[in-house]
Amino acid sequence: MIQNKKLLENTKNLLAFSAGVDSTALFFLLLENHIKFDIAIVDYGMREQSKEEVAYAKELAKKYKLKCFVFDAEPIASNFEANARKIRYNFFEELIKKQHYETLLTAHHLGDRFEWMLMQFCKGAGCVELSGMKSIQKREGYTLIRPLLHLEKQELLEYLHLHAYKYFVDASNSDAKYKRNEFRHNYAQPLLKKYLSGIKKSFEYMDEDVNSLTHEVEIQSSNEFIYFQSTGSRLSDVQIIDKYFKSKEHLITANERKELKEQKSVLISRRFIVNQEHGYIFIAPYITDITIPKKLKEKFRLLKITPKLRGYLASDAEAVALVSLLLQ
Repeated sequence: MIQNKKLLENTKNLLAFSAGVDSTALFFLLLENHIKFDIAIVDYGMREQSKEEVAYAKELAKKYKLKCFVFDAEPIASNFEANARKIRYNFFEELIKKQHYETLLTAHHLGDRFEWMLMQFCKGAGCVELSGMKSIQKREGYTLIRPLLHLEKQELLEYLHLHAYKYFVDASNSDAKYKRNEFRHNYAQPLLKKYLSGIKKSFEYMDEDVNSLTHEVEIQSSNEFIYFQSTGSRLSDVQIIDKYFKSKEHLITANERKELKEQKSVLISRRFIVNQEHGYIFIAPYITDITIPKKLKEKFRLLKITPKLRGYLASDAEAVALVSLLLQ
């Protein structure tokens, strides 16, 4: 019932747990398949029920001899969904680094993926963005795995009810003020109920098409200077740039994405400069308040380095040496 079983049998796994339908189903499916893992849960302190959910997580961990990590978040004043996600992933990634986990398991399912696709489609997106979530994604220092991405929520509910496993229902999942809930209840769920097999098949086809169009590259870094070799396709390069910024919890805008497709040098949120030329893509903090020595200016001119990138390079001798080596 779960994907990537063989991979999970040979890695040190951390499960993002919430005590809801999805993560509880994944919890017991992992046990059922004899896959070793520990759990991590975040208490945002926004609901009374969250204390019960944490207690349940600890109870399960004790019963099945797992480690259970709990993070008590500070109150979130605004933009709850985005800030909660940032808190959650910062916690998980800190644990992964300290405890040497190799994978982060999340319980995203087909409904989550379909909601995301509909939301992207309605605001304007290409094939890669529409394909959205992947069952396996490489992140910095770990691999994100979604073993339930091929299953619909009703299938998970049936599994839990069949075995009489306890789970919690988060009332905020029905709150219409969240855009995702609007898409879930008004569009995604009715369509999944009526066209489930067709939607599953469409995602299979979409994954095949996207895999044939996209390129895997090795993103490298030196201090805050990021670089990778161009794929030879501007569209593929932009997709990699977009993916990199998402991994850093920074979303580029539609206008910035358009500029990246059309221009060699683009400012992202006036904080980063992205330069696409010389057969490489360079990403660095955008720095203007720095005096560049005359000799270094001449070096940059000879290397044909865009002026917007020079500010950061002037502050990082290691990056200058690296760029000189790449462009000689």
